[in-house]
Amino acid sequence: MKNIKWIFVLYAVLSAVCIMGIGIAISEKSLFLAILAVAAWISVMGYGFKTKKKFREEGKL
Repeated sequence: MKNIKWIFVLYAVLSAVCIMGIGIAISEKSLFLAILAVAAWISVMGYGFKTKKKFREEGKL
């Protein structure tokens, strides 16, 4: 590995936090928070893949 792309580390951490939020929402039996956490997780993953595609097109990966 040549160098760390910190933006991808941030996306990974945020994604893990969203997954933890899903677990917390399930344990609290809160459907609203579960849906909110899933939506946040999908958007974080989407931005991560979008950023990766952008980096590939620019030749930075």
